[in-house]
Amino acid sequence: MKKKKKKKKKKKKMKKKKKKKQKKKQKKLEVCFRH
Repeated sequence: MKKKKKKKKKKKKMKKKKKKKQKKKQKKLEVCFRH
């Protein structure tokens, strides 16, 4: 069970990283639209 919990935590971290990347992409897109 402890090992399973660790895996879940890692998955959560990856999801957070993905969200951050998406936000960065959105910001870049916004800048593109402004220009």
